[in-house]
Amino acid sequence: MEFSSHCRNACAYCGLNRNNRSLARYRMTPDEILATVADINGAGIRTVVLQSGEDDLLETGWMSDLIRRIKADFDTAVTLSVGERPREDYREWREAGADRYLLKIETTDPVLYSRLHPGMSFRNRTRCLNDLAELGYQPGSGNIVGLRGQSLRSLAEDIRFFQSGRFAMLGIGPFIPHPLTPLAEDETGHVDLSLRVLALTRIVTRNTHLPATTATASLEAGGEWARALVSGANVIMPNFTPEVYKKQYEIYPGRRGGGESPSQTVTKIARLAERLGRPLDFSRGDSLKNSEIGGSNMTFPPPIKQEEK
Repeated sequence: MEFSSHCRNACAYCGLNRNNRSLARYRMTPDEILATVADINGAGIRTVVLQSGEDDLLETGWMSDLIRRIKADFDTAVTLSVGERPREDYREWREAGADRYLLKIETTDPVLYSRLHPGMSFRNRTRCLNDLAELGYQPGSGNIVGLRGQSLRSLAEDIRFFQSGRFAMLGIGPFIPHPLTPLAEDETGHVDLSLRVLALTRIVTRNTHLPATTATASLEAGGEWARALVSGANVIMPNFTPEVYKKQYEIYPGRRGGGESPSQTVTKIARLAERLGRPLDFSRGDSLKNSEIGGSNMTFPPPIKQEEK
């Protein structure tokens, strides 16, 4: 569920970047968020992701109260994906009941990272991932495949990073250019290459949760997750943002999904799973790496020398 499209960053690939003046911005109210969680829970799903841009007006206490209300009213795991924050914010949200945190690295090449993220720091990104692991979150990350200037070697380094980090979840998907970003004229990433990165990540990370991403489905004929699921993915993350807001959260154009209730979406997923001969698990979906995550078992040392170059 994407509850705010406001973002302070200027990421070169993202339609939410602060320089996109054409995007109608929104913020959902706590009551709207709770109503959407109720719909998701009513469809039998016991996990929810609360995602937004890096919103300067997102107050730490506001989010803490929201997490507590969700935990009090619903039997569900809560994943946050709201970007880079101070360690104390992460601590407060963890104590309020947040279970997981998704913070994609996008690329582990520090030179490419710097070029794509004006005003941001690879060092701070990895600091955040360390903080999340040390505070006991089930941490998630991931990358974009097909970025301009991204080599096969840098993709291999991404996979090594995923292996060493012992992540609970990793999102891997192809680059899709947005017409109102600096990368508007770049080529779309190849699904086949993205699926190869996904498959290799499955081999080296073993039991990490790997979602069949919306970006992959958006580029597939028929707009489904099947190829990703037979290439190593084991999670589907349907978008349950209310229709009135969904088109205003345009990270890239042509995103899959829309016009379906949570129950209708679950029915469609069930049919896909049956066709592929896969069972469906509607539980919390906690990490299979719980015994490995946390403390000194998980560190992300940033290659500072490369960044400085």
